[in-house]
Amino acid sequence: MELRYSWDKENGEKETWEEINERAYKNIYSIVDFPNKEDYLSRILEYGKQRKFILGGRFLAQSGKEYHQTNNCFLLRAEDTREGWGDLLNKASVMLMSGGGIGIDYSQLRPKGTLLKRSGGTSSGAVPLMKMINEVGRGVMAGGNRRSAIWAGLIWDHGDIYDFITCKNWIQEIRDLKEKDFDFPAPMDMTNVSVILDKRFFDAYDNENNPKHSLAQDIYWKTIERMLKTGEPGFSINYDNSNESLRNACTEVVSEDDSDVCCLGSINMGKVETIEEFKEITELAQLTLLIGTEYSDVPYPTVKEIKEKNRRTGLGLMGIHEWLIKRGYTYDKNEELTEWLTVWKNTSDYASEKWANILGFNIPIKKRGIAPNGSTSIAGGETTGGCEPVFSIAYQRRYLTPNGWKKQFVIDFVVERLYEEGYDISKVEDAYTLSLNPERRIAFQAYLQEYVDNGISSTINLPPFGTIGNNNIKEFGDVLYKYLPKLRGITVYPDGARGGQPLSSVDFKYALQRKNLVFEGNENCENGICGL
Repeated sequence: MELRYSWDKENGEKETWEEINERAYKNIYSIVDFPNKEDYLSRILEYGKQRKFILGGRFLAQSGKEYHQTNNCFLLRAEDTREGWGDLLNKASVMLMSGGGIGIDYSQLRPKGTLLKRSGGTSSGAVPLMKMINEVGRGVMAGGNRRSAIWAGLIWDHGDIYDFITCKNWIQEIRDLKEKDFDFPAPMDMTNVSVILDKRFFDAYDNENNPKHSLAQDIYWKTIERMLKTGEPGFSINYDNSNESLRNACTEVVSEDDSDVCCLGSINMGKVETIEEFKEITELAQLTLLIGTEYSDVPYPTVKEIKEKNRRTGLGLMGIHEWLIKRGYTYDKNEELTEWLTVWKNTSDYASEKWANILGFNIPIKKRGIAPNGSTSIAGGETTGGCEPVFSIAYQRRYLTPNGWKKQFVIDFVVERLYEEGYDISKVEDAYTLSLNPERRIAFQAYLQEYVDNGISSTINLPPFGTIGNNNIKEFGDVLYKYLPKLRGITVYPDGARGGQPLSSVDFKYALQRKNLVFEGNENCENGICGL
């Protein structure tokens, strides 16, 4: 928390969690005026201090600064001109340096080898520009302690799609080097990549008479194979919304407008006890994010124009799995959760229209999106991120500091709390348990998507390729295809697929003995870990 969000105070101490929230909420609310504002501010501020609603990380880190860029991400479309390439590189630099992630749809670029009428020669295609943006992200990362977050998407029938699908194929030597040094440059290592699927894809895949039937089938199964072996690409799906091809870096925000933004915050279901309280927090949180769309500074004028037009918010949920565990539910759909999700959807819709009219804003075009909540769920919410299950009862976490990469043994926050209460932790389902039946994860995400008008960022953990639970490409592909039209995105991660992964499962007792100790990654020490 201190590294990510705490400011230094005049006495040399760091802000506490309560002080971070005081600074953030008071600055956000300072730009508007409406009846009983102080009452609404005091109520949401108290929920923030209680960790029942967690603002997006950029709000926590930037609110109160002279230049307060509090959007977590920006969504861009690559233009097919030389000027467009240069403009995109400049925008990416500015946005990443401001702390925001970026998502870019490259589908408008001409395929590699296309003749260029104006200047002669042939087009370089989409992948070289993606690689250039990736290197911009690497340079920005080197200047601070926040890793660049980038998403790249390409439509399924683009001429460069086969090069795109394999653009992150790392040979074993690169994976080994990445494991020893996470900063070692590997192809597209700052970027998440997704094949974009629209309704045309499903029509082609299902209809043998469609001229693109063979292409759709081939692209799907080649992507599934790469996904199960390496974790990428993922799929971004626009079944009913073909124009909404843009995503943020984690893909929980969708848009059709270039230069759109993410305004994020999440209700912590793990700490909310009653549905009545949940409803109140939902309205206050939606109000806060709506004000937040106005509060944030912008890197260039088009962003201001688009954010004021759309007023897009990403009111999310975190701690969903903790909520399920506390109530004795498995990681599946149930009637009580359906009731809570219905309240979340209806209340955020109602609050968006009500408060937009009071504040004189456009009604938000989209309101809800479930983010992964990496650092905010750990440092702020102390709960499970987004709709993710407990990753592992115990794990080793790798993270970046100004002094380099560190490792820490962690017992999951939720599991630790239950363990201290005498709960039998062997009954807790974690991502590794669920990985043996990935359809449960996929079905649960499709169920949640019914209540989400943006998207959901969730990574389905799988065993290493070729082992039990991840050894049948056809079976996984057939299961996934049943749910694809109901999803906006899907990502999997086979354990150990990429060197330097941030989280690795470890034995509970081993981690318990090393709890609260921080280690330095070093290949010359035993197990690659040196005590500090």
